[in-house]
Amino acid sequence: MPQLATRMGRAKPSAIMVIAEKAKRLKAEGRDIVSFSIGVPNFLPGEHVYAAAREALAKDSGQYGSNRGADALVNAFLAHIEALGLTGYTAENVSTGVGAKQILYNLAEALLDEGDEIAFPAPYWTSYLDIAEIVGAKINILPCPPEQHYKLTPAQLEDALKRKPRVFLFNNPSNPTGMVYTREEIAALADVIVNYPDTWVITDDIYNTMVFDGVGYHNFVHVRPELKDRVIFVDSLSKTYGMPGWRVGFIAAPAVVAKAVTTLNSNHITSLPEVVTAAAVAALAGPQDVPAQKCVEFAAKRDRVYNALVSIPGVVCPRPQGAFYAFPDISVAFGKQHNGVAITDDVSFCAVLLEAKGVACVPGSAFGEPRALRISYSCPDEALDKGMARIVEFFAELK
Repeated sequence: MPQLATRMGRAKPSAIMVIAEKAKRLKAEGRDIVSFSIGVPNFLPGEHVYAAAREALAKDSGQYGSNRGADALVNAFLAHIEALGLTGYTAENVSTGVGAKQILYNLAEALLDEGDEIAFPAPYWTSYLDIAEIVGAKINILPCPPEQHYKLTPAQLEDALKRKPRVFLFNNPSNPTGMVYTREEIAALADVIVNYPDTWVITDDIYNTMVFDGVGYHNFVHVRPELKDRVIFVDSLSKTYGMPGWRVGFIAAPAVVAKAVTTLNSNHITSLPEVVTAAAVAALAGPQDVPAQKCVEFAAKRDRVYNALVSIPGVVCPRPQGAFYAFPDISVAFGKQHNGVAITDDVSFCAVLLEAKGVACVPGSAFGEPRALRISYSCPDEALDKGMARIVEFFAELK
């Protein structure tokens, strides 16, 4: 029979979804499962979002929309990023997509020829590696271990940019670690970036409103405005507004990049649906009380998870300050056994934990750090406390 394209040999299912599907299957079989696996916010947007969607359905035109995004949506996004301090952008700097993931894929197609280099820190979101491999890019991973709080140093960035990668991809706040860069840390990295004009910079900052402890959200453009002609800011409705299933992503970028992504949209998706657009406009332009309240709640959940993790002897967990993830180094368990079952690495740890205690986590190796695992703590407090108690108990039972 005919063969698939060569690139499909480089494509693989999301490691996160594999774990989530296994947890779902066990739950369907009657097991008491607590899932910390998938990164969903687990809340719904305000009623005004649904009201806007219903009104759009009632007035549906049935027509194609704009490849860039409807004017109302583009304008709402521009107002949103201006509130973040990203000023001076116009409609020609914006494009939309079916979630941030599709935006990132379009950017890979627009910016990377096969064999071009892309550099990004590890731990990284799993799709960074997957997308780069599919488009045939050369990948330079910059290890940022727990000893440096999972954060990239200026010296590491300098070494990476000396190689003149076509793209440097940066994530703040971080999925999977929950770490947030301070303004001073962002400034130090920006001081390096400004000296390497041949590299595009993508800032995947979809958790920009989920920042705790007064750290604030900071972008390279805030501290070095001259980088505006190379920095591509990626955002999404998914996490901030509890709308992952609505699939709406954005970029604010140099006009040439926004135009390229818009051109790709004309070949990939044509446009976002009218009803989705209306809901997105309402989310961005309407009351912001739900996102604000959820940020407060996530900070409290962070405290519950962090306090449980640091109570476990040998477990190291840099304190997360954003998103809804914790990323503990659990390598103290390697070489031990649980009820006679050996734990040799992060994958076996997660497998034994799921079978023994009914707690689903994603192995850190899926994110480029095999000493760790990711806990997504957006679940209800009752499930959160139950799951964390089981993890503490699991460690106590290791021999």
